[in-house]
Amino acid sequence: MKEANKYKKQYFMPPVCEYDWAKKDSITKPPIWCSVDLRDGNQALIEPMSLEEKIEFFQLLVKIGFKEIEVGFPAASETEYIFMRELIERDMIPDDVTVQVLTQAREHIIKKTFEAVKGAPHAIIHLYNSTSVAQREQVFRKDKEQIKKLAVDGAKLLKDLAEKTEGNFSFEYSPESFHGTEVDYAVEVCNAVLDVWKPTEDNKAIINIPATVETAMPHVFATQIEYVSKNLKFRDNVTLSLHPHNDRGTGVADAELGVLAGADRIEGTLFGNGERTGNVDIITLAMNMYSHGVEPGLDFTNMPKIREIYERLTRMSVGDRQPYAGNLVFSAFSGSHQDAIAKGMNYREERNEKYWTVPYLPIDPIDVGRNYDADVIRINSQSGKGGVSYILKQNFSFILPDNMKEEVGYAVKQVSDEAHKELSPQWVYEIFEKDYITYTPYFEITECHFKQDDGIMAEATISYLGKKKIIDAMGNGRLDAVSNTIKEFFDVSYELSEYQEHALSSGSSSKAMAYVAITCDGKKYWGAGINEDIIKASIHALTVAANKLPAIGTNTNEKDERLLDILNYMQSNYKTVTLETLAEQFHLSEPYISKYIKDKSRKNFGEHLASIRMKKAKTLLKNGNMNIENIADTVGYPNVEHFNRLFKKMFNMTPMQYRKESR
Repeated sequence: MKEANKYKKQYFMPPVCEYDWAKKDSITKPPIWCSVDLRDGNQALIEPMSLEEKIEFFQLLVKIGFKEIEVGFPAASETEYIFMRELIERDMIPDDVTVQVLTQAREHIIKKTFEAVKGAPHAIIHLYNSTSVAQREQVFRKDKEQIKKLAVDGAKLLKDLAEKTEGNFSFEYSPESFHGTEVDYAVEVCNAVLDVWKPTEDNKAIINIPATVETAMPHVFATQIEYVSKNLKFRDNVTLSLHPHNDRGTGVADAELGVLAGADRIEGTLFGNGERTGNVDIITLAMNMYSHGVEPGLDFTNMPKIREIYERLTRMSVGDRQPYAGNLVFSAFSGSHQDAIAKGMNYREERNEKYWTVPYLPIDPIDVGRNYDADVIRINSQSGKGGVSYILKQNFSFILPDNMKEEVGYAVKQVSDEAHKELSPQWVYEIFEKDYITYTPYFEITECHFKQDDGIMAEATISYLGKKKIIDAMGNGRLDAVSNTIKEFFDVSYELSEYQEHALSSGSSSKAMAYVAITCDGKKYWGAGINEDIIKASIHALTVAANKLPAIGTNTNEKDERLLDILNYMQSNYKTVTLETLAEQFHLSEPYISKYIKDKSRKNFGEHLASIRMKKAKTLLKNGNMNIENIADTVGYPNVEHFNRLFKKMFNMTPMQYRKESR
């Protein structure tokens, strides 16, 4: 790589450069497409296709929508000769499809070619000879006039044999190795051929410009094509065709700029198969136009199937990053990309957008037979919260709360990182299920009943350490009441901080999804629940979240059943209960039951009773219109001043301030 000075530019600029093509910003209509897979593509294969394989490939091309198909070089290969005859004799060429065959400008090859196409309903005879300086000097050792004479003699023979052979024929000429040919000389040769054929509106000729070995930058090629287009004879009756190869990796750009410069037709192959670095990829060209709103006239709706047939018949492989067709071209692993795609899809759905503008996706993958579930957002250790939540929404209808997405994303990424694997949607679901739906290692609430009594009284059955216990507690609503039973049973403190619900499906038997977050010591814990009954789903979600509390996970002592019974009794009789009535209920002395409550719960009777009454008071303040005096009396404090002082001591605000804030 230290001898660049032995190379030089091998192309020629045209005598006049007008650059009108550069003023155009897009292609507005598709060119005529001609597939050369069965000739140019086939000759590039290590193992050329068999007769039956070529027939299957031909049928694929017809199904895609090609109206012109180059089927071979029948004078150079017996298989290709037989293939041409099979297509004709078995009547396999549709009425609207034209087959094309290639021939050198040599008499015996041309004659063999016409034998192959005899009886064709419509065939293009594609004549070529090399015109480049290198070919003239090194291969043929002929001057310009001698090379032009080869082309003219070939053109005359084509015209003569076409008149004598059964069938319907039109002609195409290519100045082979165009890039190494002086542009004005290439036009001179093409015009000499056209002078022989004298094309008409009803019988047009094709002049095909091949970038046989791509040596120039795309803008140079476009400038050359513009000159050719403007200087061909019989221009209205000539179809200007391009046959770009891909030696510099810019075959697609050559074709696109060439169309802007005046080309009417493109010869290329599926997936760019061809000798050396390949031909121009017609799929990429067509899909580029499609992404600009131009119908290309070719149907790639089932791209995976097309790719499967192509790989099977050619024994070539389509790269994972091949534009529009590769396995990974629509896949986003990056967290920021996934988040943008997910938000873009939501935006499109919310606004019923007409035009496709989703970030990172130049076309809708659905249009080429791909799907969002498996092809777009894929999960590995690089993925983010947006991608994980999108997978759960698309595949399982889980709409995660925004504040839950990050935690779930990290949980999923950690599994991928540790396993060093991409995670399937099912695997993502299983991680979510394990961590947020079925996580109840310490306790469960197996049954719950509610009573309306100036608020909600919950009677929850908690299953813990193999035993079940019924716990009563008041709350602002059903979930708050159940939460209070958990707090009472485990003697823990936390806040219900987030709640979200949605339906998983429609109909009378649809299930509901609930998400609950609780906050303890500044940390948030999430749970999720699924059930036909939204209340049951919510209770389960709360149970999962509470199972994650460190205080519950480390507390394996059995709960004192007598204490639980005492607290339950106080919950049910908070208005009138006294230490005396409590002692009578449990057949204990007042001093003993007072000490018992303090020893077992670290709070005395008065503190428990005040806590129960104040929770009830908060419910009435938040949800009703009862005045403060009546609330105080209802919860067991006939003296409203005492009630106000006690409320402010516990919550650092007056009852009236709490009512105002809570509303």
